[in-house]
Amino acid sequence: MLYRKFGKTNEMVSILGFGCMRLPLLPGGDPAKIDEKFATELIRFAIDEGVNYIDTAYPYHGKGMGSGGQSEPFVGKVLKDGYRQKVKIATKLPSWLVKTRSDMDKYLNEQLKRLGTDTIDFYLVHALNTTLWANVKEAGVADFLDQAIRDGRIRYAGFSYHEKEEYFNDIVDSYDWSFCQIQYNYMDEEFQAGRKGLNYAAQKGLGLTIMEPLRGGKLAVNLPVEVQTVFNQADIQMTPAEWALRWVWDQPEVSTLLSGMNSMEQVTENIKIAGNAAENSFTAKEKNVIEHVKNIFRQRIKVDCTSCSYCMPCPQGVNIPGCFNFYNNYYMFGREEAYRMLPPDQRASNCIECGDCETKCPQSIKIREEMQNVKAIFEAA
Repeated sequence: MLYRKFGKTNEMVSILGFGCMRLPLLPGGDPAKIDEKFATELIRFAIDEGVNYIDTAYPYHGKGMGSGGQSEPFVGKVLKDGYRQKVKIATKLPSWLVKTRSDMDKYLNEQLKRLGTDTIDFYLVHALNTTLWANVKEAGVADFLDQAIRDGRIRYAGFSYHEKEEYFNDIVDSYDWSFCQIQYNYMDEEFQAGRKGLNYAAQKGLGLTIMEPLRGGKLAVNLPVEVQTVFNQADIQMTPAEWALRWVWDQPEVSTLLSGMNSMEQVTENIKIAGNAAENSFTAKEKNVIEHVKNIFRQRIKVDCTSCSYCMPCPQGVNIPGCFNFYNNYYMFGREEAYRMLPPDQRASNCIECGDCETKCPQSIKIREEMQNVKAIFEAA
């Protein structure tokens, strides 16, 4: 396992972090029912192999964004038996639920109990955009973070970002952050904070955590034939996941990236890759391979959904990420029949265009408009 300095904190973190948003589930697919036995095996194996950055958040593996999910309590259990001492915990203040200064203390104290720890190493203000930042700033988030650091409840303060690049620098400059978390992969070099934000945060001394390095798995499995052909014809042979991960790790500004691993195959593959993925190691030929692949993907992807599920639950029961997954697959892989796997009450035709989902989408997708397109493709009379 390779390690990098985490910005101004001077902490050394494994370049591979374990993201606990997409843990394996028990049969039935209920996101609140984690397969705890198997997930424990995965996480502890990763820690034993050198992973020391474990990322979770208040709503992960829950019913929606309005209440606490099962990821934090589960992580607390996984890190018993001496594992807490081997890792850094990262979790996040649910910024969209904060109305007052006291709310921040309430959620942090609750999270400490859920995680079974006295201190959270890396505490992020979650999913910031211009609106949420204005709200928490007005409510006193700077004083809250300062106090939480002073009294030892958190060690370092950061934020995760879900907004256009043009607003990123202002948030970076609005507080003495130690680190930040952004979405970044070879398809999102100019999306949200993007490369410009990556460079700016690094110049300010912030540690950089990368989320969605595989774009919700879309850069790792079931690739278009044309994309796989490009990889197969490259001088060096790597799996699609390795191409994507090594591209991110090639950036010297990146401290660690999060992988939502839910199989032992994924864990062992990623750990192996992380053992020799040095910065600035991509050759000019390898960069050209990625550019070729990017061009193919750009021509095919219809909706830039990463299946983060921040838009859920839909008041009408529509499975928004599921609909978009089948929609993109239809154009990328020609899998129209798979849409019928969705129960009728979760299909696009149930959308009443209330717009609630669009206020929560970190990708700023025009969900109502796209739902009509999904309906036209899959549910036309």
